[in-house]
Amino acid sequence: MPTFDSCQLTTKDYTILEVMQERHPRGDTFSAILQRKISSAVVMFREDIPATVVTLSTRVAYRVNDGPAETRIVAHDEMRGLVGMLLPITNPRGLALLGLAEGQSVTIPAADGSLETLTVHEVVYQPEAARRERLKLTGNAASAPSRLGGPVLRVVHRSDELQDKADNKVVATFDTGFDDPGPSAA
Repeated sequence: MPTFDSCQLTTKDYTILEVMQERHPRGDTFSAILQRKISSAVVMFREDIPATVVTLSTRVAYRVNDGPAETRIVAHDEMRGLVGMLLPITNPRGLALLGLAEGQSVTIPAADGSLETLTVHEVVYQPEAARRERLKLTGNAASAPSRLGGPVLRVVHRSDELQDKADNKVVATFDTGFDDPGPSAA
């Protein structure tokens, strides 16, 4: 069984893991890692995820046990033309690294049955942080969500609070001061 303290996932990454869980048979090592990842997740909007956290499409330098650092791109699945560069989340290592922050470690079963500890050495590139930086440099505030004077984020799903609920869904609400429920309530 893998050991996790917690991980931070974007809403998109969390949703992808939920779909993977629905499609993957239970009972093997991969499904145990997947279940533990989902149950330990703190889900955040992409604008709020720290730049030091591994998300999908992140280039990450990590160590296996005490070995040298390896750099890979954590990806949704295998792609042609990038042999040796990608670490898909369909691989136990890729899945285990997703959501970890720099300096954080996770221990998972290796293919030979032993245990291996993966440690995030450095997040070299994270697409969410790069997007925030581009928006800051271009001064394009119109396409960036306004944190000042805009809606205040009130709820971010934290899975350990909802572990015993069958439908572990991402919930987000905004406090805008406007209480009209909209057309669906009519």
